[in-house]
Amino acid sequence: MSKIISIETVHPADIMPNLLLVRVTTDDGLVGHGETYYTPHAIAALVHDWMAERLLGADALAIESHWRFLYERSRSFGQPGAEMRALSAVDLALWDILGQACGQPVWRLLGGPVRESVRIYNTCGGPGYGAKGAKPKTGSHGWSGFGDEGEPGALQDNWASFNAAGDLAEELVGEGIGGMKVWPFDRFAHASGGQQISWADLETGMKPLREIRERVGNQIEIMIEGHAFFQLPAALRLADALREIQPCWLEDILPLDNLDTLADFRRQSRLPISASEMLLTRNSYLELLQKNAADYVMLDPTWCGGISESRRIIQLAETFNVPATLHDCTGPLTLFAGLHLAAAHSNVAWQETVRAHIRTFYDQLIDELPVIKNGRAQFPTRSGLGVKLHDALFDPGQREYRRSAG
Repeated sequence: MSKIISIETVHPADIMPNLLLVRVTTDDGLVGHGETYYTPHAIAALVHDWMAERLLGADALAIESHWRFLYERSRSFGQPGAEMRALSAVDLALWDILGQACGQPVWRLLGGPVRESVRIYNTCGGPGYGAKGAKPKTGSHGWSGFGDEGEPGALQDNWASFNAAGDLAEELVGEGIGGMKVWPFDRFAHASGGQQISWADLETGMKPLREIRERVGNQIEIMIEGHAFFQLPAALRLADALREIQPCWLEDILPLDNLDTLADFRRQSRLPISASEMLLTRNSYLELLQKNAADYVMLDPTWCGGISESRRIIQLAETFNVPATLHDCTGPLTLFAGLHLAAAHSNVAWQETVRAHIRTFYDQLIDELPVIKNGRAQFPTRSGLGVKLHDALFDPGQREYRRSAG
């Protein structure tokens, strides 16, 4: 038995202010790595002040037992979302340990491989999108769903998506990337509240999208991100206009607090709907599917319960003949977790990436970057998650380092 002897967390605010990193160490020298994103101080408190009591001294390989216990106990006082994010980070670390103990990448333990690589799309954020140094025009300072519009410069894909969309599309097509996710209408919701959108604002938002189609045609899929800022009348007006550019999907145009309204929007819009990493439990995804409210199920493995729960959600979607897509603009281990899930589940259609993150600062967090060739991500070959957080990140006395041991 590999017994858990310590749990460590750090908050790398100098790199990604909303990220929390986790390490779990066993008595036989195995070290598992995990992460989650948003409210890092709350997550660290849950991990050390609550979850550690269950985990320290316990069998690190009893992943399902720990998952069920922590899920059921947190369910007693409300469950989402800090509790689910904390559980997700710990779950990743335990799967990492299991893979190392077996000498296999996690995707083999999940039953893979079902393919050799997975198709990626590029979420058009820049180097500062959710990272240190971002200067969002909204004044959001990292609030969820408030993506900054960037500034001119290398890999400033958010700036380009507003100001040079055709050039950006050509560049992505040249790299073999099959899709690009943009949010050309968010700024109008910030200004007006999202109840309506004017015709003038609609035309302004459509301009870069038309430029993409004029420049590269249908060589690239366009995913429209709404960050859940719009209400039904504005959403329907957006859908009427967007039909022209044949989007791959509309993602979170509406808030996710009423799935009946989302199902009605899907029916009236006559466009594919993606929903949503904002749903954090299997029960919520089941309701989404039963209401016929989505064409794609989007999930984030470091929010919705780790690899353990993500695989169940993916398989649930498959029973409804609805493909899954894996979210990540929230950290490198989230991306690696998604790759393992994609390797073992044929129902995964896309893996989200942010090329600006991968190429500018992910190497400050992990020891090996993901391999992406011609728009497809290769699967890790090393045991466990196939990647390690840098040891130096966990130096005591820095980055709000905490350690629980027993």
